[in-house]
Amino acid sequence: MPTLIKPSRLFSNELLQSCRQQGDPAADAVIATVVEENGRDALRQLMTWLADNHNFTTDGQPEAVRTFFATYNRLPAWADAKQMAEGMRFFKKNAGQIGLILGCFSLPYCYLGADGAQVLWLTERIKNDTVRRLQETGEWVFGINDPKEWVSEKAVNRTLKVRLIHAGARWFSTHSGRWNMNWGTPVNQEDMAGTNLAFSYIVLLGLRKMGVLSTEQEEESYRHHINVVGYLNGVSEELLPQNLREAYLLGRSIAQRHFKPSEAGEGLTRSLLNAIVQQVSDTASQSAEKRPETIRNLAAGQMRFFLGDQHADWLAIPKAALEKRLVGITSRLPVFSGQLPGL
Repeated sequence: MPTLIKPSRLFSNELLQSCRQQGDPAADAVIATVVEENGRDALRQLMTWLADNHNFTTDGQPEAVRTFFATYNRLPAWADAKQMAEGMRFFKKNAGQIGLILGCFSLPYCYLGADGAQVLWLTERIKNDTVRRLQETGEWVFGINDPKEWVSEKAVNRTLKVRLIHAGARWFSTHSGRWNMNWGTPVNQEDMAGTNLAFSYIVLLGLRKMGVLSTEQEEESYRHHINVVGYLNGVSEELLPQNLREAYLLGRSIAQRHFKPSEAGEGLTRSLLNAIVQQVSDTASQSAEKRPETIRNLAAGQMRFFLGDQHADWLAIPKAALEKRLVGITSRLPVFSGQLPGL
């Protein structure tokens, strides 16, 4: 029999505020070394390689980068191969619905964190090259849920690349002259924990909202699998929820601390909606159902279904007239298939 009330840690304001001032020392040290030894241009070259989802050899990369990959390309001692395999089977079984959830729930959920969203807003590429940026993340999501990529260690190397991208974003943000430290450290531990929840607990919550039936074991296995990914991505173990109850409590604490309207959240959500319209319009025939305004209404309505009206209003998501009829309709919208955007 499953435990009705699971034991859980509490995530106090004091703990989360402390984590808000923390980055990822190991990854940050790599970036600092690259800049110190070869300058800002070398960091830009490194970021180009890190964003390449096809080149995983560290040959020719700075020594600090090679050492980082050699040191951190291993799973935590608590990783359970059986649970990870079950989590990946769960993803494969629900990939279509999860794709929709990632695009219309997980990403807007992240944008509600007004201070954390600032780093994305200051990064011009997410605004000016949204479709490609989302496609890259899509390739990563499907990669880490492919068992073959864990056998080849490609999933690990994909994630270590993302970890260094985050460290690079921290460096560029803090050296931009536009970062306000009242927002916390860029891509800090609290924000990384919230993003980890967006890939795990929020996905599970979205499936529940869609009426997809899952067992407690399936959900816990998926949470565990994404926790392993979060560990590889530099998330502190104290912020990796050990069960779904902890995931709920952590998510509630973060939301209470940070969810509010912001220019960054509105702008990022607008860019996401534009990217969905662009990609679907480019890949679908121009029937009445696929007109840009129809696509936007479908996506906006689905976001409102997942987020609720208050949070949707904070992101300035359009109040589509069709929203009440959208449940089950927008599952036909190819928001996020590993090749199309959604995250």
